[in-house]
Formats: sequence, C-alpha cells, structure tokens
Amino acid sequence: MEFKDKVKFVRKKLYLSQEMMAKELGVAFATVNRWEAGRCHPNYRAQRAFADFCKANGIDVENIEA
Repeated sequence: MEFKDKVKFVRKKLYLSQEMMAKELGVAFATVNRWEAGRCHPNYRAQRAFADFCKANGIDVENIEA
C-alpha cells in the first residue's frame, strides 16, 4: 500500500478530517491534502510522526493491507 493510501486509511479509521490529522501530526492541512493526493511525499520527520501517531492509536502502519 502506498503512503497516500495509508494516510487516508488511518484518517478515515480514526474519523479525522485532513485538518484534524494535520494538527495531530504538526503539519499544515495542505501537507496532508498533498500526501493523500500523491502530489508529494513526507520527509523522514513527518514519516516518523505519522508512524508514532499510528502506534499511539493502536494501528500497525507497517502491516496495513488494502
């Protein structure tokens, strides 16, 4: 599963808007929007923040299946 699909899956699973997820991750709304659209990819720090966010919410981001 591509990163853009993982972001959308996690966001929907936790019933978060793109704006709410952005706030949780410490990034701009536009950043989450671009990730989901596949227009850009996160840097290492943002990937780590996303993985930590998933872990804190009980989601194993490495094993998400489509």
